[in-house]
Amino acid sequence: MTAPALPVPPSGTSGNIVLAINPAASFGHTRQAGHQAAGHFRAAGWNVVVLETDGYAALADVVDQTLAGTEVAALVVVGGDGMVHLGVNALAGLDIPLGIVPSGTGNDVARLLNLPLHDATAACRQTLSALAAGGRKVDVGRVTVEGRTTYFAGVLSAGFDAAVNDRANSWRWPRGKSRYNLAMLRELGSFRPIEYSVTADGKQWTQRALLISVANGQSIGGGMRITPDAAPDDGWLDLFVVRPLSRLRFLAVFPKVFAGKHTDHPAVQIRRVRRVRLLAAGVVAYADGERLGELPVDVEVVPGGLRVLA
Repeated sequence: MTAPALPVPPSGTSGNIVLAINPAASFGHTRQAGHQAAGHFRAAGWNVVVLETDGYAALADVVDQTLAGTEVAALVVVGGDGMVHLGVNALAGLDIPLGIVPSGTGNDVARLLNLPLHDATAACRQTLSALAAGGRKVDVGRVTVEGRTTYFAGVLSAGFDAAVNDRANSWRWPRGKSRYNLAMLRELGSFRPIEYSVTADGKQWTQRALLISVANGQSIGGGMRITPDAAPDDGWLDLFVVRPLSRLRFLAVFPKVFAGKHTDHPAVQIRRVRRVRLLAAGVVAYADGERLGELPVDVEVVPGGLRVLA
């Protein structure tokens, strides 16, 4: 049986596909997926610029330099949510679309965009089809933290979930989603509720909570659907609050999060916001699984701030 032909560059299309590969993501599996993707794009008639480095920061620098000095039709990142985060920030203010070949451990942004997971061939086909059609616009979150401005596509976490992320990132084993779940159980034993000061769309209040997240996407931790009704293109962010719970009650409600069935729990609150400021002592914020810095953070939605190939 003959495989279907790959989409070819539209007539008059110019520029290169810049392919950024994270060799550390998913414990090295991304390297193979990245070179498979390069082969698919070249077979479809595209010039491909492959970017690889030994570290995330170095790769971000090389991506920025390449985008500034090369005619680019699209930036495609190969990896998980951390690579998506790199791509979103590289493209801030540019009208260059972002493609994603998901091959990380979480892939929550890819899930949000209904992209094929851990299937480089399918992801490349969808990317090329979307590139021919022009892609779609989605919102992004813009964050000011520690005097810097950064952007995110999925979820900003500030509380228990961020602490779990911090612990999970320090481990090399186990692989996959189980690492996040085990880190959560370890963190739960010592974590204490946080006193937040919250300002959302001009309204200010004090909030005692286990965690507060600001979501453009739906899930964290590889499919934990904390804000199941969030949409990436509605011009809103979802403010997700979990008020203090005992450990036993937390563990009872936790399995429901994977199906998004926790939203009617009395400790859970979700509200739509366009701008929010979070302040708490000693709390570090993460976005798309990447460490941003200590609170306070100022977050606002940028409607249609990113064109994605999905």
